[in-house]
Amino acid sequence: MEVWTVANQKGGVGKTTTTIALAGLLAESDKRVLLIDTDPHASLSYYFGIESEDLELSVFDLFTQVSSTEQILQSLCPTQYPHLDILPATMGLATLDRALGAKVGMGLVLKKAIEKISQYYDYVLLDCPPVLGVLMVNALAASNKVIVPVQTEYLALKGLDRMITTMDLMQGEQEQPFKYTIIPTMFDKRTKASILSYQKLLDTHKDKVWPSVIPVDTNFRNASQAQKVPSHFMPNSRGVFAYRNLLKYLMKSA
Repeated sequence: MEVWTVANQKGGVGKTTTTIALAGLLAESDKRVLLIDTDPHASLSYYFGIESEDLELSVFDLFTQVSSTEQILQSLCPTQYPHLDILPATMGLATLDRALGAKVGMGLVLKKAIEKISQYYDYVLLDCPPVLGVLMVNALAASNKVIVPVQTEYLALKGLDRMITTMDLMQGEQEQPFKYTIIPTMFDKRTKASILSYQKLLDTHKDKVWPSVIPVDTNFRNASQAQKVPSHFMPNSRGVFAYRNLLKYLMKSA
């Protein structure tokens, strides 16, 4: 089983879109996929029409009680797509750092939970909040690969620096170095800012950058409004074409 964490310490760079697009493509290829929403805003959960505040169980419960394999499986919600399930988030996640952040063992909660259900899935994708805390630490600790979407604009590059610093700080607690890939997103070839930011990414991070881009594509917004994965809503769009190429790259480098 592969566990991919999609993370960046800046919001609005395409984390949730990247998570959903890759998950949809994996499920279409008959891979058993679990999405885990670790963002208190629950954008990933709402994308699939899940009102997570109405659910009895969610990601929050993994941190507040000892969960058996059966309880974890009961927390999962099916989506409208075969092979694609989600473990939803709730607003309660916003309280975890204050309530449990200093408690011993809180950094490995998600890793242990995923291990309990590993036989049921081929891929697990975690969507992170743009804040360093117990949730991001958990998501990073659980991952085989970290996917870092970076909008091709100046301020987003600063967020990338913070993300890399975070992984460097956590490195001492990991058995193996983090495998991470930087994904240039929202690239607009018509703007000088996008072109210069992309070039700076290549110059600064070299072999860590996926050698292509996710373009600006309004179809992503339309797919979100329709609550459909992009590859189902607009299979021939340039954005989906880019994510197909990204998935091939990630699977080859796994």
